[in-house]
Amino acid sequence: MTQPTMDRVDARAKVTGAARYAADHNLPGTAHAHVMTSTIGRGRIVSMDLGTARAAGGVIEIYTPDHPLAFPGTLPGLAAVFAEPRHPLADHEVHYYGQIVALVVAETSEQARDAAALVKVAYEAQPPKSDFEQAKQNPAEPPETGLPLGKRITKLAPGVADIDAALAASEVRVETTYDVPPRHHNMMEPHAVVAVWQDGKLTVYSGTQGPVAHALELASVLGVQPTDVHVVSPYVGGAFGGKAFTWAPALLAAAAARALGRPVKVVTSREQLFTVTGHRAASSQTIGLGAHRDGRLNAIKHHTTSQSIVEDPGYRTTPKYYATPNADIKLMVTPGMNLPTATIMRAPGDEVGSFALESAIDELAVELGMDPIELRMTNYLDATLTEGKPYSSKHLEECYQVGAERFGWSRRHAQPGGVTDGDWLAGMGMASAILDAGRAPTTVRVAFRPNGTVTVACATSDAGTGMWTIMAMTGARALQVPADRIRPALGDSGLPVAGNNDMYGAVGSAATATVTPAILVAAKEAVGKLVEHATTAAGSPLFGATDVRYEQGHLIGAGKSVEFGRLLTLTKTAEVGAQGTSANLDDSYAYASYAAHFCEVRVNRWTGEPRLSRFTSVVDAGAILNTKTARNQITGGVLFGLAAAMFEEGRVEGATGRISNANLADYLLPVNADTVEIDVHFLDYPDTRLSPTGARGIGELGTVGAAAAFANAVYNATGRRVRALPITPDKLLT
Repeated sequence: MTQPTMDRVDARAKVTGAARYAADHNLPGTAHAHVMTSTIGRGRIVSMDLGTARAAGGVIEIYTPDHPLAFPGTLPGLAAVFAEPRHPLADHEVHYYGQIVALVVAETSEQARDAAALVKVAYEAQPPKSDFEQAKQNPAEPPETGLPLGKRITKLAPGVADIDAALAASEVRVETTYDVPPRHHNMMEPHAVVAVWQDGKLTVYSGTQGPVAHALELASVLGVQPTDVHVVSPYVGGAFGGKAFTWAPALLAAAAARALGRPVKVVTSREQLFTVTGHRAASSQTIGLGAHRDGRLNAIKHHTTSQSIVEDPGYRTTPKYYATPNADIKLMVTPGMNLPTATIMRAPGDEVGSFALESAIDELAVELGMDPIELRMTNYLDATLTEGKPYSSKHLEECYQVGAERFGWSRRHAQPGGVTDGDWLAGMGMASAILDAGRAPTTVRVAFRPNGTVTVACATSDAGTGMWTIMAMTGARALQVPADRIRPALGDSGLPVAGNNDMYGAVGSAATATVTPAILVAAKEAVGKLVEHATTAAGSPLFGATDVRYEQGHLIGAGKSVEFGRLLTLTKTAEVGAQGTSANLDDSYAYASYAAHFCEVRVNRWTGEPRLSRFTSVVDAGAILNTKTARNQITGGVLFGLAAAMFEEGRVEGATGRISNANLADYLLPVNADTVEIDVHFLDYPDTRLSPTGARGIGELGTVGAAAAFANAVYNATGRRVRALPITPDKLLT
């Protein structure tokens, strides 16, 4: 079938500079603040000499633990788990290198930055606990948070004592450990905020994935009513989970603006982003697989040690992938480490969990002498492993079949190192990708205007994922008008709430599935109001008619037809509209999106350099509402996962706790020369059990499994199994 496609509604604004991001807001009288961070990894601030800094030009105020800002409340809900619960400048204790120790406010950003460099801090330093390799030797049980993360999951067949017994009884076994280093979001737009108070009410211009959640969190910490906080965030320059919750820069800007009685702007530097906002925690995963000779799994053991409960790859991954009578999933953590706060990052748990599990499945295929696709199909899961819930719609087997054909999997040599091209070794690998899908009930307002346009409004966010465009397309479809007549409104906490408990914005790959059903409901309600208006409003050509209907932007009845914009003009009406709220999700099914990744790499036999040469992803993600933005999301996700495989790692100095590569020169990211044109194919089977629009989430799906596909291809090329990311030349030469 022909899949719909449309250019991004917000594209012109972004490429011409018309789009205003958080730091682009320059309010009259704005003061500029610069955060100053610690230069030790653990210890205590003994003294701070502010004299020279206070005397510097333009300095307005300096806030420190001795002169802190007021934060009378605490972070609520998920933010208390997934962000930093400790208030900035709360005390003299230093918990990690790069912790905020002062906020310098001046008339210009340059004056604030220069004055911060003049602050002299004396520390009483202690050796930090910042070496994950050392800390993971003595892990602890995860803390109780009220979330399913960290909960041990054990499934054993009758008569089986424990998972190790199940593994020992298996005819073929593999058991090994996979390590993933810390990783940082490094979105294009740094965290930035402009805060201003007026008549006791706060307005915040801030890049956020969830405007309503951001407003609630700010209100809770600042001790004001949620209705007194207004968050404005129409454009977000990337986020990847790093802007899902409220961090210290926003809290400091809001509190300083209240204390000073004038707007305050805070823009974090690239280096500061590595510490004052969250990151993906390091993890070490032990995977044990036991199987019968025919490939049927008998046992899966997935034990993880992580810096944080946020990164729980076993819980996120193992129950969704393969059928087995015995499974044991356990998370341990390394508490009390002197490292910045870990948080969610694109496909939290799923990305790192899929690297370990899908690499281990490949290792098992080698031990069994089976094709990796055949092994996966032998253990195909039709219902959830632990609850036995049927999947709403699952076509992963077709992803394997279509992907293998498109990619040319039949040409793969099972024997590693079997394909050479001069100085290069070539290999193929593949991996599955599974990502939980979901949606929350939400509210949307649809309003007809006299100028012939329709506003579709919701307090969701667009972090570059395409929500502006999807709202326009869905509104156009529901109202039978051209998409260029739809005016999306989003990124504003004052709009109708996006999501259950106000937490859903552009998070969890659920924004499209959450918002689009509510647009359909709101459109139907708004059309009903428009028809009523046409028959009852003075000046309407259809006044008193009894058979009025709406078709393609027109009101038709009594032998007459009037376009809605003309109708509202004649009746002198500013707008006619209605709100609509989508229904709850049926929890009798399990929901997920799926993909099969196929990767070809070339490895230089002399230098060990691995290069990506081809990549195919076949995706089953329900209905594809816009192939252009959907392909963009899968391509970006794949590159995100490949970046973990090839380059990305936060390097922490064990002796100091300092992140030694906290910049974009030493923290490596893929560039155009590192990638290829990625072949993306969508199956496009609408999942109407999940949503009336049939769409499931894809924003994080491409990320899942991409690193494993790359690692498996490297093994096929070289015979070397790299189990610690990233896969760098030194690991292929030693």
